[in-house]
Amino acid sequence: MYELFEHTADLGLRMRASTLEELFADAARGLFSVIVTDLHEVQPVCERRFQLESDGCDYLLFDWLNELLYTFDSERLIFTEFEIRINGNSLEAVCRGETFDLNRHGADHEVKAITYHGLNVTAQPDGWSAEVIVDI
Repeated sequence: MYELFEHTADLGLRMRASTLEELFADAARGLFSVIVTDLHEVQPVCERRFQLESDGCDYLLFDWLNELLYTFDSERLIFTEFEIRINGNSLEAVCRGETFDLNRHGADHEVKAITYHGLNVTAQPDGWSAEVIVDI
C-alpha cells in the first residue's frame, strides 16, 4: 500500500508492506502513479530487468526509484507489475509495462528527481514502512 502526501513544492510517497519486496514494489507503483493519471491503463506488454546494489535499504530504495525514473525519462517506459528479490543490499527485479502513451495514460506530474530529504526505510513489528520525497 502506498499513499501520497504534499511536501512544499515536492510530493511524498509513504509506503507500508509486510515484506521489503512488497514495499519496493509499492514504492515503484507510487512513483508511476505520480507520473500518469491512470496507472490501471498501463499494460504489461514489455519486460525489463534491473540489478542494483547499494549501501543499506534507504539508499537501495533511492537507487531503485531513481533507476525507474531514469528509464521513464530516457525510454518513456512505465511499469505496473514488479517481481522483486532483495538479498541484503542487492535488488533484482523484473518489471512489466509499456511505452508511455499520453492519450491512454495521461500525464499527471513531471517528476524531476528522487530526493534524499526525508528518505527512510524502517522495519516495523508487522513489516516495513518507508517515506521518500520526489521533486516535481
